Amino acid sequence: MAMASLAAQIRPFTCLAASQPSRLAPHPPDLIRWIKREGGFVHHAIKLSQETQFGIGLISTEQISPGTDLISLPPHVPLRFESDDASSSSSSLLSALARRVPEELWAMKLGLRLLQERANVDSFWWPYISNLPETFTVPIFFPGEDIKNLQYAPLLYQVNKRCRFLLEFEQEIRRTLEDVKASDHPFSGQDVNASALGWTMSAVSTRAFRLHGNKKLQGGSSDDVPMMLPLIDMCNHSFKPNVKIIQEQNGAESNTLVKVVAETELKENDPLLLNYGCLSNDFFLLDYGFVIESNPYDTIELKYDEQLMDAASMAAGVSSPKFSSPAPWQHQLLSQLNLAGEMPNLKVTIGGPEPVEGRLLAAIRILLCGEMVEVEKHDLDTLKSLSAIAPLGIANEIAVFRTVIALCVIALSHFPTKIMEDEAIIKKGVPATAELSIKYRIQKKSVIIDVMKDLTRRVKLLSSKETPTAA
Repeated sequence: MAMASLAAQIRPFTCLAASQPSRLAPHPPDLIRWIKREGGFVHHAIKLSQETQFGIGLISTEQISPGTDLISLPPHVPLRFESDDASSSSSSLLSALARRVPEELWAMKLGLRLLQERANVDSFWWPYISNLPETFTVPIFFPGEDIKNLQYAPLLYQVNKRCRFLLEFEQEIRRTLEDVKASDHPFSGQDVNASALGWTMSAVSTRAFRLHGNKKLQGGSSDDVPMMLPLIDMCNHSFKPNVKIIQEQNGAESNTLVKVVAETELKENDPLLLNYGCLSNDFFLLDYGFVIESNPYDTIELKYDEQLMDAASMAAGVSSPKFSSPAPWQHQLLSQLNLAGEMPNLKVTIGGPEPVEGRLLAAIRILLCGEMVEVEKHDLDTLKSLSAIAPLGIANEIAVFRTVIALCVIALSHFPTKIMEDEAIIKKGVPATAELSIKYRIQKKSVIIDVMKDLTRRVKLLSSKETPTAA
């Protein structure tokens, strides 16, 4: 399998998963001193520490007031991919390779530039690159068994897809650069294998930020450009951040492109924390190499399958569900929800800010209600909303919630282990990558259980009511 093949390719220019990764160079240059030398600013009370709960990170050494500038970078310090730069044969070749990268793997485009700079002994960015981790905890570098032990098909698919891409792209790069003379070689003649590509893609996905570029799009807005922001990218993640990034509007004309500002008061030894985004654990593990416990944005992906929905509904006590044989008017509404028709999107989710995705909720409400007149009293936005209490009546709502609970039971049964078993395995002690896999699947199961608890509470509340409450 592709997932096993990548971890096995160990060469000097390589990367593996590790719990406490060392830096690329044994004794890297002082990054803060380099940024100051290049015209940037770093607050005197900000320092690098290897003792944060997240490993290497930035901390404050004294109390700092909200609104204080902490770090600023001049425009020439961030590392970006300039697709229009064809000033040399090597740049032209790099652009040609970047054009073959799928848009969803945008990190590889900037990664090619990063790899080019890593190979260049005279790189301007070496003080930054040498401080990057030598290894990453992302799943593409997990041993095959630990990938399998994630136990969640959508993530397994993404991991395998990335591994396949890296192995295929390695061959494509070799074919493209086979007869290129050394002076034109974008990677200074070095062999670029799948491990090197995996390292550079991981370095970018775990650290890059999207900033406004110089190009103006239709409507006057700027394009988003992924950039590596030295030192700033050592701020770790929190959904309750204490710092924020501000991009200067006239960055090209001034000496500051981007800066970090204290959002709340920082106390002595506080880590600097940014919000990387309201993301599920799929993204955090796949792109950043960590898992958030009790992540409020974590979801479970399900396929809207008519037979599965019928089975769940019958398990919930509905005598003759209509999921496999909807009436024409119901089918029309399903098409509007993009759950039927020529090119439907059958991926639905449970969990996250809304325990049930709106499209799934509306579909079940509609299909468990045989009265077109009742359904037509409400627009789809109302039927998609969980805050709309029993729009089609209490009996319908109870049947809807019980159907979703049954779906949760089915989803939970697809995991081969229980949470208690997972916790017992971790307690015994396992390698770092195995522990990450187990923690990830524990959180996925917890999402399902939390949704079941939430909907069970709603069912009890509805059952205690005598008359329906209109939305």
